[in-house]
Amino acid sequence: MASDSRHGRGPWAAVCVTLLLLALSMPGTSQELGRRLGGENGPPVARADPNRPVPRLADGTVDLSGVWRDGGDANLPRQLKPGELESLMLPWAKAKMASRKETDNPYFYCMPGGPLRLTGSFAWRFVQHPTVNATHIFQIQEGNSHSYRQIFMDGRKHPEDPSPTWYGHSIGRWDTATLVVDTIGLNDKFWIDRPGTPHTEQLHLVERWTRSNFTTLDRVVTIDDPGAFTRPFDVSFKANLAVDGSEIMEYFCVENNQYGLPGGITDSGAGR
Repeated sequence: MASDSRHGRGPWAAVCVTLLLLALSMPGTSQELGRRLGGENGPPVARADPNRPVPRLADGTVDLSGVWRDGGDANLPRQLKPGELESLMLPWAKAKMASRKETDNPYFYCMPGGPLRLTGSFAWRFVQHPTVNATHIFQIQEGNSHSYRQIFMDGRKHPEDPSPTWYGHSIGRWDTATLVVDTIGLNDKFWIDRPGTPHTEQLHLVERWTRSNFTTLDRVVTIDDPGAFTRPFDVSFKANLAVDGSEIMEYFCVENNQYGLPGGITDSGAGR
């Protein structure tokens, strides 16, 4: 019997070694998933190639396809001069921001972060549909709420009284090689940025997306909210193309979320 046992282990050992070698040789998503969930969120950034032309679709518009990361999840105070944001906020907004704690952030409870934070360090895509004379552009996000945003490109206007939503009502147009996106109808439940810059349902965003080279999307956003700020102001971001072969992974923040009650936090502060 002992001899049979020894002989029986031989084939199984060979199979196990073969499977292990195959797993180690796989370049792929399984290894990427562990790395990204254990540390940095997004995929690696592609190496800049200044000689590679910006791609265009058959109708001549800029091709925005590819997996991107970054481009919006940045602290607004760092986007402006020291003290500038505070000088722009109305008194109630200053008090509101000063009273907010990190544990109040609805984003940490798996709620959407609004249009700006949709393009954070997680992977995301622009999808132009159809690819000739697109009537819609979708932004698909990997992180947090694993959500999407739709931008109407068919010439429609904003509704007169839109119901406030997390991503609002967005209409877009091309200004030569720049995609201009106008958004209203946003609710006041999300935080614009991680420090908790407040806003109201009067928030109006105008984004200008320019693919300045093959691996870079420049984004300039005009933030206009007379309910929270004394005047409109601009902030700028940069999105980076991910390396070839990158994909959006399945990630649902609500699954096994350890931030709220499991983490001992009893009051989310959502909507404050």
